[in-house]
Amino acid sequence: MIEGYPDDKYSPSCLLLGFTKSDRILHIQVSQMESDVTKITLYEPDEKEWINYRTRRR
Repeated sequence: MIEGYPDDKYSPSCLLLGFTKSDRILHIQVSQMESDVTKITLYEPDEKEWINYRTRRR
């Protein structure tokens, strides 16, 4: 987990770091309501905005 968003609009969510089988780097934002997990967005992070794809640059 990269960042948590406990006060997100509809339910708590978080940003996850993931890798595909071919080592493609992805950020996935997911939300959880009770036992149901929903993908909100999935994207390739811009290395100009992230340090090691885990920490936002300021």
